[in-house]
Amino acid sequence: MSNTTDHRGSCFDVGCTVDIENTFENLHAHVELDGNPEIGPGDRVRVHGDPVVVRYGERLTLRRTATVRRAGALGRAWTRMTGDLECFELFDVSFTPEREL
Repeated sequence: MSNTTDHRGSCFDVGCTVDIENTFENLHAHVELDGNPEIGPGDRVRVHGDPVVVRYGERLTLRRTATVRRAGALGRAWTRMTGDLECFELFDVSFTPEREL
């Protein structure tokens, strides 16, 4: 695991397992970092390697390297402040009464 620091915070490479499934029951892509390092608000994880295509009905598990870039204090604070607002964009709520046709 290599470790560097810049004005945004620390950065390090870590091995990871990528699990991708494209079936009737599941459609997901999960990344599990070796050693389970804590990932905080504003941190970024980039998985390296060629793009992967998983056809319908298939599941693929592979090993890759990921780079974790820790957020600086300002980035962490900004993510905490704006995260809740972005979550509200996912809600589609209407309080309009139903109309009979």
